[in-house]
Amino acid sequence: MMEYTLPARRQPRTAAPDTVYTVASGDLRLSANTKCWPTQEHLEADFAAAVERLGWSVERGHGVDELTGHGFIDSQRAGIEVFKTLPPDAPLVVVEAVWQYSHHVLAGLRTHRGPILVVANWAGDFPGLVGLLNLTASLTKAGVEHSALWSADFTDDWAVEKLGEWLETGRIEHDLSHVRSLPALDDAAPEVALGRALADELRAEKAIIGVFDEGCMGMYNAIIDDELLNPLGIYKERLSQSALLAEMARVSDAEADEAMAWLENAALTFHFGTDDATELTRAQVQSQLKMYIAAVRISDDFGLDAVGIQYQQGLKDMVPASDLAEGLLNNVERPPVRSRGGERELYPGAALPHFNEVDEGVAVDALITNRIWNAMGFDPATTLHDVRWGEEYDGEFVWVFEISGSVPASHNGGYDKSYSMRQPPMFFPLGGGTLSGVSKPGEIVWSRVFVMDGRLHVDLGRGSVRELPEAETQRRLDATDPQWPIMHAVLHGVNRDQLMARHKANHVQVAYAPDAAAADRALLAKAALFAELGLEVHLCGDVAI
Repeated sequence: MMEYTLPARRQPRTAAPDTVYTVASGDLRLSANTKCWPTQEHLEADFAAAVERLGWSVERGHGVDELTGHGFIDSQRAGIEVFKTLPPDAPLVVVEAVWQYSHHVLAGLRTHRGPILVVANWAGDFPGLVGLLNLTASLTKAGVEHSALWSADFTDDWAVEKLGEWLETGRIEHDLSHVRSLPALDDAAPEVALGRALADELRAEKAIIGVFDEGCMGMYNAIIDDELLNPLGIYKERLSQSALLAEMARVSDAEADEAMAWLENAALTFHFGTDDATELTRAQVQSQLKMYIAAVRISDDFGLDAVGIQYQQGLKDMVPASDLAEGLLNNVERPPVRSRGGERELYPGAALPHFNEVDEGVAVDALITNRIWNAMGFDPATTLHDVRWGEEYDGEFVWVFEISGSVPASHNGGYDKSYSMRQPPMFFPLGGGTLSGVSKPGEIVWSRVFVMDGRLHVDLGRGSVRELPEAETQRRLDATDPQWPIMHAVLHGVNRDQLMARHKANHVQVAYAPDAAAADRALLAKAALFAELGLEVHLCGDVAI
């Protein structure tokens, strides 16, 4: 009889009684992990103290790497190795003070049998809550049961009470009373008829979204499988960012200079310096404009209806940031791009919806919004923002919606009210300018398309953008990233903790309407279109349907 050497599996440690085990998912970029590590240590100490005051102990699931100088799980492989040693049935907490790559821990969390809690700090400068929202959305898509909790330092009564609830029951129940299903719609309403007609058109005539390399920054929740997209009439054109680089090389300096002259004539302010390592230079912007022209030409080549550039990772080590190109694409008024031979203008007088960080939930949403807003005669400029942070101001909770570098200029009130600053060197070693500004006051429709229970869902809500005093705006910028565009958002009928508990992404999609009544009509058309396509439509907060 043959004998074989059987694999010797490493056995996980035995769970200690009344003990929670913690892990920390980090960035892929060493520079980010080392800079953020002291803040992470502080949060972990605050959280451990709160657990211990409730009579439990905390054991960290992995140590600090002496070579890297931080204690983050910084790759998928590292995460798999860590989870091999964790007690599979023990209470497990993912503690996040920073942006994190969800796929670093997703493999371990998929097979963990004990209760899972994701916790984050409540701070603008180190956005653990952004990382939390991405991880909880990824776990929702994966069908992994979990709870979530957030606090500035885990000493407030609300957070302590919720933490005690999880330690006792393995679950936290949040208030989700702001969410309701879409009711039966009035067939005679013109907005309902418009939404349904646009849905029929999309399914029959189909649309293509161009995806430059899926899976940006570990965002598992941002990938929507073809089997869910195709029934909507939406198909992917999978593109390589190497093709984008090759096309950029074919764009002449003169063409980039023409685009630059157009922007300067439109009064976009560039904050130029001379030190390429830390300041914005004209050479960086010229490269960004070549990317913009290349992206439009490739989109024309493939007949794309929307396009998404990943940028991180890979491109960040090759060319300046994609943000300026992204913001230009989403704006109707932008530097004209002609075909390679100059015979025709490409996408004339139209926005070419761009979904930042190849977030395909945003792709679907932006495509739908573009068609509805155009049909209704509204400015179709859309953007996504990170749900970054927020605080009370003048008696209401005002969110900081902020994305890493690009909004359509019309959201700021025009190019003359917009500016471009160098991206932070920690994340953007080759620089590149933002397309930034302070979002104009007005009425918005906000939304998120996401995957849950193997189906596509969409949350829809209404909001208003506030105009805050200049000093308060600057304080909020300084508390986050002053280079990036900011929106002071108030969500109608949705409080801070309700949005955090429900929202299934780090991104929120926003589009302006001319006034409140117009925004209500646009939301109705959007709800009708999504429902006709077969999505589960959820209304969030005060919505006039």
